Amino acid sequence: MNVLVIAPHPDDEVIGCGGTIARLIQENHSVFILILTKGMLPLFTEEIVERARMHSLKAHQFLGIKKTIFLDFPATALSSVEHSEVNIKISEVLKKIKPELMFIPFNTDIHMDHQYAFISALVAARPNNSEYPKKILAYETLSSTNWNAPYLTQGFHPNIFFDISHYLQIKLNAFKIYQDQIKNFPHERSLEALTALATLRGCTIHRPAAESFVLIREVI
Repeated sequence: MNVLVIAPHPDDEVIGCGGTIARLIQENHSVFILILTKGMLPLFTEEIVERARMHSLKAHQFLGIKKTIFLDFPATALSSVEHSEVNIKISEVLKKIKPELMFIPFNTDIHMDHQYAFISALVAARPNNSEYPKKILAYETLSSTNWNAPYLTQGFHPNIFFDISHYLQIKLNAFKIYQDQIKNFPHERSLEALTALATLRGCTIHRPAAESFVLIREVI
């Protein structure tokens, strides 16, 4: 089947579901990555943007991604773009790829780009014609999903788990390619933190490592 992973920024896809991506590719599914935003001046220089995209392509090549699609919406400012414009662009990608399974960021991530990406992805994936993603899963992104306000916003309570015991090291190696994003432990964007989360999610289902998701919709 065709699988689409929507990432607000480069590296979200590996942090959120890199092990699952590796497993799906190993199982002969075609995985596509859609990265929604691009860094803009004055916050990001052209050099930083090019490095980020180069790292994305290298990481995706390492994983075996079928195709990487870059959009040019402004990073950290997705809310400044007309909602309909984002919806249309994602819809165009869905029409071309026709994914059966789609991974999207969680709706109450503290990063606003993630929230807007979630909404636009669901708008684009509406079941209003014969072709639409039959299964949609929301992934967790360390340093974003877990920093919403407890008791005030919906927390991430996973109900779908992918055993990535044989794919965790592949995920970590893919993340290492994003050199500018790796932080030193105990930062959440450290290799140790990614390993710890995978171990915790794995123990939840009595496996050495797992990635967890919230099921948004499934048509059977």
